[in-house]
Amino acid sequence: MNQHLSFDIKGMKCASCVNRVESALKKNVGVHNASVNLVMEKAQVEFDDKKTNSNQIISLIQNAGYEASLPTGQINPSPKTSLKKEKIYIFISTLLTLPLVLPMFFLPFGLHFMPSPWIQLLLATPVQFFIGASFYESAWRALKAKTGNMDLLVSLGTSAAFGLSLYLLMNNPHDHSLTLYFESSSLIITLVLLGKYFEARAKKQTTEAITALQMLQPTMALVQKDDQLIKVNIDNLKLFDLVMIKPGEKIPCDGKIISGSTHVDESLLTGESIPRLKNENDSVIGGSINGEGFLKVQVTALGKDSVLSKIIKMVEEAQTQKAPIQRLVDKVSAYFVPLIILIAGLTLILTGFLTSDWKIALLNSVAVLVIACPCALGLATPTSIMVGTGMAAKAGILIKDAEALEVAHKVSLVAFDKTGTLTEGKPTLSTLLVFDSTENEILKILSTIQSGSEHPLAKAIMREAELKNITQKNASFIKSIPGKGVEAMIENKNYMIGSQNILHDLNITEEKMMIETHQKEKLGETVSFLIDQNEKKIIAMMTFKDNIKRSAYETIQKLKSLGIKTMLITGDNEGSAQSVGQILGIDFIRANVMPNNKAQIILELKKKGEIVAMVGDGINDAPALAASSVGFAMSTGTDEAMKSAGITLMRGNPLLIFDALSISKKTYSKIKQNLFWAFIYNILGVPLAAFGFLSPTLAGAAMAFSSVSVVINSLLLKRWKSLGH
Repeated sequence: MNQHLSFDIKGMKCASCVNRVESALKKNVGVHNASVNLVMEKAQVEFDDKKTNSNQIISLIQNAGYEASLPTGQINPSPKTSLKKEKIYIFISTLLTLPLVLPMFFLPFGLHFMPSPWIQLLLATPVQFFIGASFYESAWRALKAKTGNMDLLVSLGTSAAFGLSLYLLMNNPHDHSLTLYFESSSLIITLVLLGKYFEARAKKQTTEAITALQMLQPTMALVQKDDQLIKVNIDNLKLFDLVMIKPGEKIPCDGKIISGSTHVDESLLTGESIPRLKNENDSVIGGSINGEGFLKVQVTALGKDSVLSKIIKMVEEAQTQKAPIQRLVDKVSAYFVPLIILIAGLTLILTGFLTSDWKIALLNSVAVLVIACPCALGLATPTSIMVGTGMAAKAGILIKDAEALEVAHKVSLVAFDKTGTLTEGKPTLSTLLVFDSTENEILKILSTIQSGSEHPLAKAIMREAELKNITQKNASFIKSIPGKGVEAMIENKNYMIGSQNILHDLNITEEKMMIETHQKEKLGETVSFLIDQNEKKIIAMMTFKDNIKRSAYETIQKLKSLGIKTMLITGDNEGSAQSVGQILGIDFIRANVMPNNKAQIILELKKKGEIVAMVGDGINDAPALAASSVGFAMSTGTDEAMKSAGITLMRGNPLLIFDALSISKKTYSKIKQNLFWAFIYNILGVPLAAFGFLSPTLAGAAMAFSSVSVVINSLLLKRWKSLGH
């Protein structure tokens, strides 16, 4: 049986590390797929639990030279705590390096403050072997795994500069005018540490979305038990417990309001800035904030089943998975470190033989080793994806995986379902024409048939029945017929509710009824019939109105401004579809489409070369969402739709579709920018270092700057603004 598990990994420094961990995992026959994220320090592994297990996977990662463990489920430590050690190391390293570096600034003025060679050795040694010990440890693990990483390059480079200086000092112990390179080795280590520190601080900001979501969950809840109020840890809550929530408090769990009325702030979960009014029997989401009312809430979901947990899991998985463009980076990074070591070796040999100055040759090769850092390559894609998906989550857009994020920027056509997507999805029963029996009797039959249905038209009937205090009858069976309607056996009579299509199937033709139906459909109303199947006759006709969402028109116009075509694919009648389509200015309209045919239309569009986004919210949309290039599911719809879609919109606002495409384009643009700069640094930097135009110190500074600049560029995505608020 296949399992998907997430593993925490420590010790990864660059793209080469990522490649090494993935290669080690994929060598195991039980592992089907592995995706490693450098920024989050996580691996998502799909494996056959009959062939391997989590302990063996952890051993594989450890054998590759890294620490691994299963996630604890705890909230990540704050940046201040986790970066404290790095700050201390940088302080010590800077303190020891400054006496070696500062005198160099006075040399052009004829002032010589450089400490004696032995003092230089005394200052540089702890920097090289104590502060720089982590580089050696990481490099040794890489060598044991028969591969290379960034720390191997830094270790080789600084050791060469330190070793050359030590060699010169030992051969000339009393020469105080020696030109040594202790300051280069020490400054490189200090700069690399400083670069890593700023990089780590910046990377922490890319995980803000996850941290903010994790912090939403309160730790305690006030539970009513045996007429007493007891404070309990939320881990000890049970289904159906009654929780009391005071005004201003965070709601500790998913639940249903038993008593009370309030406004609830769900902005961090759905991106909706305006608090929503909640009354008795309404659902509330754990992590949202209670407004002015005192609530009694019954627990309906706990732990991993809660909305907040599902959102966190979805965002984490999207941030951990790789975008297809990352595969190119992985291929390059697999050969990058060995290639750089080869270039450094050639630089040493060729420069040495051509110039006979082996000191310069060694320094040039050191510069090559130091500047060629694959960190920027490894950070280019994941940092952009993390910030992009994080910003999307804040706006109420949950992106299931990195592939959906990457594909969305190429969308050429957006296909919409109508009900609940472009319309409010809350149709009202506008007309009930009764041809047999009384209106109340018909409503009893209708509400009985539709009692268990989630269909918007069914809910409209149930609301009408509740308003008129209609009691339901007993049904022998109720059966849904996809794309056609619902049938039921009530008091030995076989009834069916369906659209005009069902009339043709049952060979029922009433010309007057067809004229009435056509007139209603032209007005944009949806028509349904209640049919007595025993007597093959229509006993009632229902028409429903569903208002178009206020932001639907703006959404269509925004998509058109991007050059994206639009299509309406609906199971509704031609008149209703044309009415909505014409009002909104939709390019193509397909009405009376059966659920399985929706997917077929999507596949036909893809064959014509369209990159198709499908937007829907119902069970009947699930096949089309799965068939599309990227699916958009409204969270106001069904779980089946959300499972089939690559992107879930946490609110029913169609403008979020434009927002999702917009953040996708911005994120992909940042990925391309980052990769361009990461490659340019190395393409320009390595030759400059090899030909002696970059000193080892400048190479170290450039390398540190390259990684930090890539992360900062990704963080610029935080300036993106959502239109769907």
